[in-house]
Parts: sequence; C-alpha cells; structure tokens
Amino acid sequence: MSDQHPAPTPTQLGPLGRAAVLVAAFLGLFFDGMELGLMPVASLSVSRSLLGDAFTPTLGGDWFARFTAALMLGAAIGGILLGSLGDRIGRSRAMGVSILFYSVCAGLGGLATTQEQMLVLRFLVGLGVGGMWPNGIALVAESWPNASKATVSGVMAAGLNAGILMLSQLARAWPITPESWRWLFHLAAVPAALGVAVLLSLPESPAWLASRNRDRGDLRRAPLRALVSRRLLPTTLAAILVASIPMAGAWSASKWMIPWADKVAGMEHASYKAVTQGWWAAGSVIGSFLGAQLVGWLGRRVSYVAISIAATAATWAMFQLTEPLRPSFLPVVFVQGFVSTLFFGWLAVYLPELFPVEVRASGSGLAYNSGRFITAAGVLGSAWLFTSLGGDYPRVGSLLGLVYALGIAAIWLAPAGPSPTEFDDGGVQRVGR
Repeated sequence: MSDQHPAPTPTQLGPLGRAAVLVAAFLGLFFDGMELGLMPVASLSVSRSLLGDAFTPTLGGDWFARFTAALMLGAAIGGILLGSLGDRIGRSRAMGVSILFYSVCAGLGGLATTQEQMLVLRFLVGLGVGGMWPNGIALVAESWPNASKATVSGVMAAGLNAGILMLSQLARAWPITPESWRWLFHLAAVPAALGVAVLLSLPESPAWLASRNRDRGDLRRAPLRALVSRRLLPTTLAAILVASIPMAGAWSASKWMIPWADKVAGMEHASYKAVTQGWWAAGSVIGSFLGAQLVGWLGRRVSYVAISIAATAATWAMFQLTEPLRPSFLPVVFVQGFVSTLFFGWLAVYLPELFPVEVRASGSGLAYNSGRFITAAGVLGSAWLFTSLGGDYPRVGSLLGLVYALGIAAIWLAPAGPSPTEFDDGGVQRVGR
C-alpha cells in the first residue's frame, strides 16, 4: 500500500467487513490452535517412527521437550517480527503471511525423515504461530471498536483452544501411531488457503489506516524501538511479565499430561492421549472465553490473582491426586484446562489496551511472545529435570506447575488497567504521559 491516502480514511468498517474480519481472525487462531496441539498428541509416535530401535520412553520425553522448545522459540521470534510487520504493512497482510507460514511448514513435517528435520520445521511453524495472535487480536479490536471488548476478546481466545479440541477429536477418530502420523501433518497444510484469501481480500483495520495519516512517524517507522523508549518501557516490561507466567506454566508444566497419558495407556489404548487432550481442550475453550469476562467482573489485578491460585492448585492436583486411566483423571484434566486458560482470555483484553495503535501489534506481540523465549528455556530445563528424575511425569509436572504461583505477586507490578489519557477519534488510546 502507498503511504499517501488522498481519500478520507473510513473510521469504521461496514457490517460485512467486520464480520469478515471476525471470521478470518477466528479461523486463523483456530488453525493456530491445531498447530499448537499437534505435537503433544503426535510427538511420541513421531519419535518411535523416526528413531526406530533407538527409541526409549525417556528419550521420547526428551524429544517432546525439544520439539516444544523449538516451537516456542520460533513463536517468540515470529510474534515479535510479524507483530512489528503488522504495524508496518497492516494487520490483515501480516496475518495472512503468518497463516501461510505455519500451514506450509507444518505440511512439510509430513515429509520429515529425521528428528532433526522435524525439529527445524517445528521452529519454522512457530514463526507463523507467533505472528497470528498479535495481528489477529489487534485487527479485531480495531475493527469492532464499539463491541463488548470482553466478548470479542473471549471469542478470539476461545478460537485458539477450539482448534486444539478439534485436533484431539480427529486424533481420537483416527489414532496417531508410529505407523500412521504423517497424514496429520499434511492436514495441517490446509489453512494455506485461508492465508491466501486473507492476503487477497480481507479488509484492513480502519484504525491502522488512520494512524498512517497522523504525525506519529517515530512510532510507525520503528515500533520496536518505541516500545523500549522511556515512555513505553515500563508498560512493555510489565506486559512481558504478566504474559510470561501463564505461557511458561502451560508449556513447561501442564502439557506433560499428554505424553504421560500416552506412556501409561500404551499401544493398547492408542487414542487415550487424544481423549486426554480433548478433555483439556474442552475445558480450555470455556476458560479462555470466560477469562475475558472475568476481567470485567473482578477487575484486572484481582482476577489475575484468582486465576494464578486456581491454576497452581489444579495443576498440582492433576499430577499428584490422580493418574491416567483412573476415573478421576479426565475430569481433573478438564478443570486444569479450564482454569489455566482463563489467563489467555484475560491477556486478550489486557495486552492490546496497554499500547497505542501505532505499536499495538508490536507491543502485544512482544509481550505475548517474550514469554515464549522464557518458556523455551523452561521447557529445555524441564527436559533436564525429566531425565534427572528418571522420566517421572507427575513429579516434573507438579514441580513446574508452581510457576503459576508467581502470578500472585507479579500482577501488582503491572498497571491496573489502561492509562486514563485522552483518546483519538477512532476510540484508540494514545500514549500515556
């Protein structure tokens, strides 16, 4: 697009434009969720297939951690770079690029012949996965300025976990085994069609278009530099802190339940790992939607503290009070999925409102995905802990689940809400003084 706009920039999209944005962003996050849920349910089967006789249960758990760390590292880098791209070339264009990246690279996973090839591809998938969230959330928030923020943010956050739920049901119907796993990766390439459609026809954010006409070139030309300026650095650091804790908890701790279920159930119950993921994802769809509502009911700080306490307790209970194949296991997994993903509905409301429109995708992407750098390190640390403890899934999960408790103190270092400053004509918050 050109930087010159002779015609007036519309302040709002029409009903069809807003509906198209909402549907496209929801689907982008839905397929994003399928990518996130793919390796937890397929990892041990992939490793058994590619490692052959060299496979051991402990080595399989170690490779699960490596695949997860690669995805998180790629998502951290992609979220920052593609979030910045969204502030430069537009939310919808950057979102289309993100969808193409994660779908094409995931599809190539079906051709992998070594663990190392798969590791590189999971990193590349992460680049697109990381870019989808900040651009999708920013695009929807700016295209629906008069809608209920909690409802719209909740729908977006639920889309991610609905994708994980759908993947679990596919894997339940067609069990993932060492002899049959490549089809799942080929299926993950299908969203490329959505990426092309978004690039070619999805409307752009009116707020972003309007921001290009304002004299705020310092933010527009160097959004990442603006985020570490004296004006925005305290906000940026606080946003990183509150986003990192749930991200680290989700991937360093609670995701160990799926390979644990796979190990306990064994080949006799090949679909049990998918059933486990399905129960978790069902809880997470509800939790990620209600997390956005919880912000309005309890306020930003109190709701974050309550979620931190509940997630710590539920994760400990999942790993210490039950185990796979027990009647109580799946209901506890559902509860853990529900409470731990309340965080992500909360973040969908909280993060975008902290940053001005010129750096909103960059700010949300940096905050959300910096947590993935920490998570990648945490996952590698959890792999070391897993090996050191002799492959003891319950001890690893319950110890690492304590990361959620850090949120009880961390939230008091963050702003209570958006700075009470003036707003521009589009209803977008300006930089606080």
